[in-house]
Amino acid sequence: MHALILVDIQNDFMPDGALPVPGAYDVVPVANALIEKFDLVVATQDWHPANHKSFASNHPGRAPGDTIDLDGLDQILWPDHCVQNTHGAEFVPGLNVDAIDEVFRKGTDLRIDSYSGFFDNGHRRATGLAAFLKKQRVDRVVVAGVATDYCVKWTALDALREGFNVAVVLDGCRGVEMAAGDTERAVAAMRAAGARIVTSREIEA
Repeated sequence: MHALILVDIQNDFMPDGALPVPGAYDVVPVANALIEKFDLVVATQDWHPANHKSFASNHPGRAPGDTIDLDGLDQILWPDHCVQNTHGAEFVPGLNVDAIDEVFRKGTDLRIDSYSGFFDNGHRRATGLAAFLKKQRVDRVVVAGVATDYCVKWTALDALREGFNVAVVLDGCRGVEMAAGDTERAVAAMRAAGARIVTSREIEA
């Protein structure tokens, strides 16, 4: 069985959001078209407490883009985004949320960030996504969403580590590009790890 994983298609990651990803609105119609091809659709949702340690605002003198040591891990500091129970954390209007079977929230522990939909950045705690998919007898996953160079990449890499066959829909993803070339490097890393890089037209029902 195969499943669609939609990664963080939330207001704050749109071009007019708190952590803008260029072109991210273009992901929505691709995601909706993909949804029609799957019997099982799951979504990840960044869901941060307001005092999350990945926010630059919680580190006086620091700015978004700075890197710090956070509980033993390198951590890029971000603008406040996807704060629990705010508009920015909601899924983008127009996304067919009624077709989403299960939502897995991440980034809920203020002490550690979570790019992947499967684990926090230290692989210290699972979100439950892998266990859910395996219970549903899923062996193949298709991944789309934002951002290609962070949450999509780490979700795809962790899916591979968990034993799933993985395809990443390139036209259904957009990158934040904190540094020039980040998206291209992320795609190369996913491909090198074993993910298939495809277009939405290649995904059959």
